[in-house]
Amino acid sequence: MPCNLSYNIISTGSRGNAVILDGTVLIDCGVSFKALRPVIRPLKLVLMTHSHSDHFNKITVRTLVRERPSLRFGCGPWLAGPLADCGVPKSNIDLVYPNMMYDYGICRISPVNLVHSVPNYGYKVHFPDCKVFYATDTANLNGIHAPHYDLYMVEANYETDEIKERIAMKKAEGKFIYEFQAMENHLSREQCDDFIYRNIGRDGTYVYLHCHQDISEKAS
Repeated sequence: MPCNLSYNIISTGSRGNAVILDGTVLIDCGVSFKALRPVIRPLKLVLMTHSHSDHFNKITVRTLVRERPSLRFGCGPWLAGPLADCGVPKSNIDLVYPNMMYDYGICRISPVNLVHSVPNYGYKVHFPDCKVFYATDTANLNGIHAPHYDLYMVEANYETDEIKERIAMKKAEGKFIYEFQAMENHLSREQCDDFIYRNIGRDGTYVYLHCHQDISEKAS
């Protein structure tokens, strides 16, 4: 049977990323605190992926820690210092590593290494009745397996033909080509679909995250 896990995509994309699972687990904190304020009370755990500001808004993290000082943060070792600098007590920071499973009571989590311009994690999040796979900001998902998960939340940043057309147009106009970076560091919809179709079971569902936005459309 399909799982009934609730999820709330506060924001996804270059303007900011924050996804809440089951009301209790926040993955990434790249939005304003105002966007998070209505949902912070039930939170138990924050999982951080990488250091880019659309995933790690330092002002928001500082405010969140002041409002919820008991929150636990799971992250790769590269984020321990930045989180501590934002006021997260070191005792509340859990360094997590791939191929390991960590039990938080409400769920178990296991990070996976993603290929990006900076160190980056995706996460397998196992709730008692539902398994979720989350991955954004990655050039590929080579060597990663998540068979028969209930929910896949995976980046589908661009469609290959469309982004190649944008590149050709901008090259002809002599413009800076942001799309080259997108292709080097982000997952295409075709790659996303291939991963999902190779892993998804009969009752699994999926959500596309972090769709491409032209640099001229970005807020900053």
